[in-house]
Amino acid sequence: MGNPDGARGWEEQRQGPVLRRRDQVQPGTTDQRLLDTEGDSEWVHTDPWRVMRIQSEFVEGFGALAELPSAISVFGSARTPQNTSEYEAGIRIGTALVEAGFAVITGGGPGAMEAANRGAREAGGVSVGLGIELPFEQGLNPHVDIGVNFRYFFVRKTMFVKYASGFVVLPGGLGTLDELFEALTLVQTGKVTRFPIVLFGSAYWSGLVDWLRDTVVAQGKASERDLLLFHVTDDVDEAVALVTKETSR
Repeated sequence: MGNPDGARGWEEQRQGPVLRRRDQVQPGTTDQRLLDTEGDSEWVHTDPWRVMRIQSEFVEGFGALAELPSAISVFGSARTPQNTSEYEAGIRIGTALVEAGFAVITGGGPGAMEAANRGAREAGGVSVGLGIELPFEQGLNPHVDIGVNFRYFFVRKTMFVKYASGFVVLPGGLGTLDELFEALTLVQTGKVTRFPIVLFGSAYWSGLVDWLRDTVVAQGKASERDLLLFHVTDDVDEAVALVTKETSR
């Protein structure tokens, strides 16, 4: 529609909650463009369409995981080889978590994730894998009972936190570190409460812990109490006890 004197420079177009004026006015109407069968398919790559995809991922994730029993998320490297002490530790952790009454959630990939899923499945528990679309497609490992694949990392990370009561973090790379520091930040800022985080493997994690204490805390970039947001252990039973003690079970 236009202004009372019809001056073209003040033309307005309302598209739902969006207001367009002057040279931002688009020809036609939203319904017209929806029902028009001609034209290219570039619209499927636009930001508004991405919002719908993001929304659908949240809906699918919530729907698939809403009825899970209490769960613990286990993180670790996709590159951890089988028949190694780290892989065996992942199996034992998955088994022990199920025996403690928890479902096990991982990223669904190979390596340490597969080990935890395998331990959970072999113990008769619920084994969950939350996969991610990557250029090098890995797919969900065969020990996953409930699997959900995501396009967006941030949606996937929401599911890891929302449906878990704590994290066990096995040795891993950049993806594992991303998930670890996401969880630490959420606890530090009070976005989540009663959320224990256990780092398994003191030899692997000691350098990071030293850096946090001797550099980050020492220079005032974090407080001494932030070092209490996580625990480090080499014992499977202790890891399970630490990560489950703050839950309601």
